Amino acid sequence: MKKTEVRLSENGRELYGLLITPEGEGKYPAVIFSHGYNGTGRDFERMGEYLAENGVAAFCLDFCGGSVNSRSSMATTDMTIFTEKEDLHRVVCYMKENHRVDSDKIFLFGGSQGGLVSALVTEEIKEEVRGLILLFPAMCIADNWNERFPNEEDIPEVQELLGMNLGKNFFLTLRGFDVYQHIGGYERSVQVIYGENDPIVSLDYMERLKTVYQDMKLDIFKGEGHGFSEEGNRRVAEMTLEFVRQKIA
Repeated sequence: MKKTEVRLSENGRELYGLLITPEGEGKYPAVIFSHGYNGTGRDFERMGEYLAENGVAAFCLDFCGGSVNSRSSMATTDMTIFTEKEDLHRVVCYMKENHRVDSDKIFLFGGSQGGLVSALVTEEIKEEVRGLILLFPAMCIADNWNERFPNEEDIPEVQELLGMNLGKNFFLTLRGFDVYQHIGGYERSVQVIYGENDPIVSLDYMERLKTVYQDMKLDIFKGEGHGFSEEGNRRVAEMTLEFVRQKIA
């Protein structure tokens, strides 16, 4: 396989990503991996390597301001769900133009907050996404923060969460936002993977997705939480490869 570091300019900021491609010439189907809150593209690098070893390209991005360890630019206090949407749109454009990628066979994969972002982006570019894979997607984010800060005056300038500082605009942009009003028009296949012991996102959010998507499969992993074990991640990689192969057959 070949690994190529990529830096993309978008809206005055620089986005870092790692492109992993199979050996040999030609165009390949590709999966774009979007990490969760305070994660990085490294979280999915091993999955990307597994895909590349089996004939599928991968792109692991670092959202701008998406982590204290991000290799992309921008302060975490400037990041919102909607800046991450812009980042992912930029990566999709890059992959469509890349000579190693089959532009008709691009898949989006999002974990946790990256799952929410991937679902929202897919809705806006339906025909450009061959399939969508969501790993314990955090569809609860807007609900959680709107409950935490019911009034605009309750929102602080900076809020620390799990070792990362969020700015006021993160919460302001989520006010009145109902994710289920912004998804559901995507008619191609959606694979949702969830851990039965997830303490962050309740199963109710996954079950509600079934009422929104026309073609969705939910797999619940026993003994897993919000963030899977090594064995769980191995199974996710295998399922992702199988999903891609089925949808391009």
